[in-house]
Amino acid sequence: MNLLARPGRRLRRVAASIATAASSLAAHAAHAALPTVPSPVETAPAVGASSLLQAGFGMFAVLGLIFLCAWAARRFGLQRLGGGQFVKVVSSAMVGQRERVVVVEVGATWLVLGVTSSQVNTLHSMPAQAVPATPGATATMPDPRFAGAAGLFAQKLRDSLGLRQRPNP
Repeated sequence: MNLLARPGRRLRRVAASIATAASSLAAHAAHAALPTVPSPVETAPAVGASSLLQAGFGMFAVLGLIFLCAWAARRFGLQRLGGGQFVKVVSSAMVGQRERVVVVEVGATWLVLGVTSSQVNTLHSMPAQAVPATPGATATMPDPRFAGAAGLFAQKLRDSLGLRQRPNP
């Protein structure tokens, strides 16, 4: 009797699990049959041609400004703020694509240097002289009306960078 009772228990357990699965399936099928309200479909906003043109022109303007600044820095050279106390560039002239002649003042001596992309050669040395006034020198002088503002700006820039003021000769 014991042998017959065991298979009956197994059969009841299997029947119970099948009944649970069937009721669960029926509940899901009933839920799917209920009428539902369709949810609104989220669409990405349309990008117009005007916004694409505006973004494109902005990008080209920024790139153009970067290339313009790079060209100006290469053409005119970058000057360090404060400069050196012992070495001062008196004059410079381009003599080729990547060659230039530079007059440098070191102490009381002027050195005439030939500068290429790979080397620097001393061409001549002579005692320092006073820089002669050229006719175009007045054109590069700052406007006296703004001299006080330029001096104030220069002083504030030196203070913010932590540089000390150079003595006037």
